[in-house]
Amino acid sequence: MLDPGELLDLIPELNLTDLAGGLYCGESGYLDAYSVMQAYIKCAKRLGAEYRYKEVDRLLFDGNEAKGVRLKEGEEYFAPIVVNCGGAWASSLSKAAGLALPVVPTPRQIFQFDIEEKLQKELPLTMDPTGVYFRNEGQTFIAGYSEKIRTAYDFSWHRSDFLENVWPVLADRIPNFSKAKITRGWAGLYDYNTEDHNAIIGQYPATRGYYVAFGFSGHGMQQAPGVGKGLSELIRKGKYESIDLSPLRPERFAEHQLVLEDAIY
Repeated sequence: MLDPGELLDLIPELNLTDLAGGLYCGESGYLDAYSVMQAYIKCAKRLGAEYRYKEVDRLLFDGNEAKGVRLKEGEEYFAPIVVNCGGAWASSLSKAAGLALPVVPTPRQIFQFDIEEKLQKELPLTMDPTGVYFRNEGQTFIAGYSEKIRTAYDFSWHRSDFLENVWPVLADRIPNFSKAKITRGWAGLYDYNTEDHNAIIGQYPATRGYYVAFGFSGHGMQQAPGVGKGLSELIRKGKYESIDLSPLRPERFAEHQLVLEDAIY
């Protein structure tokens, strides 16, 4: 926990009028999710994995046993183990097979901008009490905010959202941000778990060979290494060894054993 003076050591321009202090973790940070994904792909291929960069149309079952997948082009691939980690599209695939889970696609926007008067120090990833967050992105900055939850496959971004919902908070928190120029923006999708906002991991109830790992609600990149290792253990050995992921099992909804996460942005 940092007092106001210590906060100013981190961000000298910070407006502290409504802040009693702040929380800082030197081990926190951010990463390039695309680069991490490419590194995993490269390593998996080296270990013998094959990739098919085509869209899956449906999951295939024989009764309550997983059978494989069918692609949009009609190709079918068969296997006794099927892992659905399709992110924002995973729930619709599962639902089409009659195996619904409470996950929807939820758009989130990022805005990149530059400012006229430079800051004294590079910004850490900073979360404002309003839900607006910001950090350096090279010599410029990016920001986003806790948008209203809505269900859509929408990759558009809107300057008006920055002007109405982000910029006023930025300008109030750091006066240098009052003169900002948007340079670009983009949008992506959360696989948003509507029940408790946490991942759904494990074998789907009353099925054989069908495993799921989605519903991360924005935490997926942080948790991916542990989830991949844990799910591999569950599939190969029938149990978790490195870390117990059973609290995130699909059955928890029917069992009323939710694992509630409030920090969703």
